[in-house]
Amino acid sequence: MSFLSPKMPPLPPVQPLPEPPSAEVSQEDKDRIAAEQAAVERKRKGRKSTILTSPLGIEEEAETQNKTLLGS
Repeated sequence: MSFLSPKMPPLPPVQPLPEPPSAEVSQEDKDRIAAEQAAVERKRKGRKSTILTSPLGIEEEAETQNKTLLGS
């Protein structure tokens, strides 16, 4: 009984999208971005310096000695 259901209202007209803002970047923004990237690089370097192994693993021999009875 679709003849009893109300008709769908017409769609509103399509409006054009607004123009995006210009892609110009001010010198302040460039300086801020450069400072943020430098901070990220410093943090990354700080983390890397705490890693004691290379990607290949530990490359030097382990210092192993047999313990004596009294630990000397």
